[in-house]
Amino acid sequence: MAEELPQDLIDPRIRLDFDGALAIVTLDRAEKLNALDQAMLVGLEDAFDRVEDAKDARVMLLCGAGKAFCAGGDIAAWAALSPLDFAHGWVKQGHRTFDRLARLRLPTIAVLSGHAFGGGLELAGACDFRVADNGIKLGLPETGLGMVPGWSGTQRLVRRFGAQLIRRLSLGGEMLGAEAALEVGLVDRVVAPGLGLAAAREMAQAVAARGPAAVQAAKLMINAAEGEEVSAPVEILASAMIAATADLREGVAAFREKRKPGFEGR
Repeated sequence: MAEELPQDLIDPRIRLDFDGALAIVTLDRAEKLNALDQAMLVGLEDAFDRVEDAKDARVMLLCGAGKAFCAGGDIAAWAALSPLDFAHGWVKQGHRTFDRLARLRLPTIAVLSGHAFGGGLELAGACDFRVADNGIKLGLPETGLGMVPGWSGTQRLVRRFGAQLIRRLSLGGEMLGAEAALEVGLVDRVVAPGLGLAAAREMAQAVAARGPAAVQAAKLMINAAEGEEVSAPVEILASAMIAATADLREGVAAFREKRKPGFEGR
């Protein structure tokens, strides 16, 4: 049974729980199909920061309460914004939050127990894996509203799943069921309705059983190859290697003792 942490996150509609090696982040706005407003975006970023800092966490699950995973951005939250506020507030904050998710040190699994539309699909697409209940729908309906995907639907999703698929979803308005999404690689596993969380936990336990340092390094390298982030993995991996050297320990000791270091190249 997951232990619920005190609800001191920035937004109460974002829940964060830990269960052994698993961190579980849940969108909890079921009455609005977990549609995101700007405060929820900030709350998600806060939750992801806390997961990053949780030393015992090895895998994160991202879930949606109720009947939907996430219906995307709340139209009421952005429709009245000025063009400047829309671009520099709404869209920019979404990118900050989704980039934070995509670049978490630990693997992430989106639990699609309900529909994922627009920003909801962009959110799921920022995770490393997606487990879907059969019967759900996925799509990018923004152009039907005279809008465009704004939280990397035409960028990250193209890199990860291919331009032609995203053309079908965004330009053509195609909606994919879970099985069709599995065939094109948009989701990684499809299970019977109601079994998504259990299947995601099973997948998470398999990932968590592997070497955590190796898993995190592999994720960094995959992100770099995919263009998710290029310079950070080089510095992170090199710094981790250097941190294990005797030369670093000698350099720190020499600094503290105000003497010239005697490096040995090891």
